[in-house]
Amino acid sequence: MDASRLIVTRTPLRVSLVGGGTDLPAFYRREGGAVLSTTIDRYVYVTVKRHSELFFEPVRVNYSRSEQVERIDELENNIARECLRFLGVDPPVYISTVGDVPASTGLGGSSAFAVGLLNALHSYKGERASAGQLAEEACHIEIDVLGERIGKQDQYAAAYGGLNLLSFKPDGGVTVEHLRIPGDRLREFFQSVLMFWTGHQRDASAVLSEQDDRTDLNLESLRRMRDQARDLHRALGAGEIDIEGIGRLLDRGWRMKRELAGSITTPLIDGWYDAAMAAGALGGKLCGAGGGGFLMFVVPPDRQAAVRSALGDLFELPVGHESHGSQLVAPFHHG
Repeated sequence: MDASRLIVTRTPLRVSLVGGGTDLPAFYRREGGAVLSTTIDRYVYVTVKRHSELFFEPVRVNYSRSEQVERIDELENNIARECLRFLGVDPPVYISTVGDVPASTGLGGSSAFAVGLLNALHSYKGERASAGQLAEEACHIEIDVLGERIGKQDQYAAAYGGLNLLSFKPDGGVTVEHLRIPGDRLREFFQSVLMFWTGHQRDASAVLSEQDDRTDLNLESLRRMRDQARDLHRALGAGEIDIEGIGRLLDRGWRMKRELAGSITTPLIDGWYDAAMAAGALGGKLCGAGGGGFLMFVVPPDRQAAVRSALGDLFELPVGHESHGSQLVAPFHHG
């Protein structure tokens, strides 16, 4: 391995618009699931290089903390450890990651890290991996190896990028239908999107575990949420829905989703949501599994000042569209 080679990947975060929760196996293995999601211009960056023998530790992984260990098996960062094991990458190795938003905020950051790290490690080994390969490998590591009770939408969104209908088949297969809509309509949509940070982080696996356990009780709601994703995909592709229609559909989807499990929302989150709707939002949702993270609203530009005022205590995160999935943005050589 070339000691001077530095690999850097950039992997987008995502917002699932409708259908979230139907990508859990307890549902899609019986009924088939569907999620309409889009990636945004906020990212997870991963750096991989051969670690210098001048350092006493053969393995270093930097994230919100720094781990310096002798063996890969000693790493406490589960995703880093299992990605290295899975691809057979031996020490000495250095990994560093940084994201545009904190972890556990409902934008798919953990899976974006897994996809971005796998992409970087394949490049480190001199290999190229397709988007489908990266998504499936990330699913394998997070779900099969680590036993996380999560769905498959985040890994596929991060690997493929763009606005996609993700369909989850009963046999475990996933199809990705990229939605190409005119640039002016895409800009109009994102100019109507406001994102607010609730200040609360949450464990997606814990929230999704509760939802997973209640699949039988929620079967009819999950079917409607899956069908919403398919209907919105078709309507967007045909140009049959405007911003107001999208907002109303998101509102209906959120009101269904929050009934799936008690941990999905809180009185505080409901209060913020109701305040935004009263101020002129057309619809919205809490991003991710629930319990915290980011609130997203669809708001016409002439009502945005009122919504911002109603949610004045919350930090606003400006976002735009990202059409690409995980990308190799460098190798660099030095020296």
